Amino acid sequence: MSNKAEEADMMKDGKRKLTPKLRFPEFRNKDGWDDRPFRDLYAFGSTNTFSRDKLNYETGTVRNIHYGDIHTRFQALFDIDREIVPFVNPTESLDHLDPDSFCAEGDMIFADASEDLEDVGKSIEIIALGGNRVLSGTHTILARRKGDQLIVGFGGHLFRCNRVRAQIKREAQGSKVFGISAGRLSGVKVCFPVDEPEQQKIAGCLTSLDELIAAHGQKLDALKTYKKGLMQQLFPLEGEILPRLRFPEFQVAPDWATRELGEFITERNQYPKESVPLFSLTIEDGVTPKTERYERSFLVNDEADAYKLVLPDDFAFNPMNLRFGAIGRHCGTKNVAVSKYYNIFSCDNTVDPRFCEIYFKSEGMVAYYDDVAIGSLIEKRRVHFSAFLKFNIRFPQLPEQQKIADCLFSLDELIASQSRKLDALKTHKKGLMQQLFPSPQEVEA
Repeated sequence: MSNKAEEADMMKDGKRKLTPKLRFPEFRNKDGWDDRPFRDLYAFGSTNTFSRDKLNYETGTVRNIHYGDIHTRFQALFDIDREIVPFVNPTESLDHLDPDSFCAEGDMIFADASEDLEDVGKSIEIIALGGNRVLSGTHTILARRKGDQLIVGFGGHLFRCNRVRAQIKREAQGSKVFGISAGRLSGVKVCFPVDEPEQQKIAGCLTSLDELIAAHGQKLDALKTYKKGLMQQLFPLEGEILPRLRFPEFQVAPDWATRELGEFITERNQYPKESVPLFSLTIEDGVTPKTERYERSFLVNDEADAYKLVLPDDFAFNPMNLRFGAIGRHCGTKNVAVSKYYNIFSCDNTVDPRFCEIYFKSEGMVAYYDDVAIGSLIEKRRVHFSAFLKFNIRFPQLPEQQKIADCLFSLDELIASQSRKLDALKTHKKGLMQQLFPSPQEVEA
């Protein structure tokens, strides 16, 4: 859009009108967008206080939208046929409910509380109920359209744009838990195109992108599920001496032999003598660099053994939270450091380190950790490294180890590639949203 066309859009009756940076060609000469407080567009409805223990996923006549599902599960455009929505238990009385308490297509539902400021006021738009009776649950705000100024399917995207989200976060109150009330939400300014066709165009574009993101997310989940199932087949289950699945060339190979980990594992207790990056293990079976603050503390710390050196082929085991990882190989640098509370070790050449990395994270090994862990869920559970070295684990011969590792690491590459595609699509959508809606900084004159 040219600067002159943009200025024409932004000025009407001497008043500056809001416009996004990006408009579809057929709307570039249209008037600027309207900007109204939320209360002019929506009226608030009643919600209920059914807690999770009053809901179930098997039977009932009325479904209930829980605020936690808005945070973690539901899509911006809520189609009940595509979502898993709990029922209100049949034992709960619904006699006190007014007919207007049930959701209608076009309703917006906001989660009014969150421990994270970024998620407070997160919302969904009801676009399809399929004849089901649905309630807006505890810690939600139900808002119903006044008239048809916003089409069904546009609000779900509109209320996730940066301009609206920035206002909601400013209106949120609290410290440890953030909340937004209907009263504070009512004053949020909502900027939208007046023409229904432009709303439809924007909604159609973003909905198509959401569907593509969802499809790629399902593919990623399918790959992860396939890997999990394959690992269950390629490694012996608890109490079994052989895996259920072996590659053809190893069908008549010797049985997996029992070995004590201490036979081929050597602990390393070296300490950095120079500045090196500091890392830790993550819950998602990966590694992460610590912050710059931690790296500075390493540089000035007088305690010589505060951190341990990790070489490229080393493994790290955290006995305090039972996390394990081939941290040296995954850090992407020559040498790194970790907290002194990790046990650092390497394997000799009688085993494939990649096979060990996979095996030590398998379900059978997790069960093994649980059997020997000390402490409780309230206290910190741990496995002493001396006990870890005494684990007796069944191993195939080296060629079979390598074949299993090759297979599963190839699958990991597919998973990583699919994850990158999904991240790229999400980044693209984020950038597109910033272009298709006016920015938080832009205001009417």
